[in-house]
Amino acid sequence: MENFKLTPLLDVIGELFSDEISIAVSNTKEYIYYRPSKRIDLKIRPGDAVKAGSIAHKAFISRQKESEFINRDVFGVPYHGMAVPFHNNGKIEGCVTAIYPAFTDGKSVVTLKTEDGWVPVSFHKVMYLEVKNRKTYVYTEDRYGTHKNTLQEFEYTLPRDLFVRCHRSFVVNVHHISEIYPDTHSTFLLAMKNGKSIPVSQTYASYFRKLLGF
Repeated sequence: MENFKLTPLLDVIGELFSDEISIAVSNTKEYIYYRPSKRIDLKIRPGDAVKAGSIAHKAFISRQKESEFINRDVFGVPYHGMAVPFHNNGKIEGCVTAIYPAFTDGKSVVTLKTEDGWVPVSFHKVMYLEVKNRKTYVYTEDRYGTHKNTLQEFEYTLPRDLFVRCHRSFVVNVHHISEIYPDTHSTFLLAMKNGKSIPVSQTYASYFRKLLGF
């Protein structure tokens, strides 16, 4: 193990995600490793500079994990990215980035499974998503149904300007929030326009406040 090289190790790790996720590793200035997936390729080459506006660059600025949609202005291809900086003696030395395909590109509906069949529903009409009994339920203005995706998968397929993860069991459409109430232990309760009350857990409270700006 002492002589084990970094690149072969990353190649092996990349094999686990090669169908969907591209992997990039950078120091604070440039990429030192890149493995494209079958679904998305940003055409990064070792030695390329870390671009301003990329998810890696955002992680360097915040000095913490970042996860969000990046539009096509940066690499010419829209993508969802998750970047985690790594440290040595308290100093940031680089970043590992997972690059996911932008499933929402050209897509604007969620297709619900109902008792009668399947119903495509506009993103704007989806009020919230809830996981219960190991199923994902999607609630709209006038109906509900189930979907095969997990909430984590939905976080990468739903537009970030509409939907926010607020709890391990909920993702909400911010345009359907009527009011926000403080709750115990620095958490919140969301009063939705259909009368439903949805909790914001302590895990997501600071993230939720940052995104909504309060």
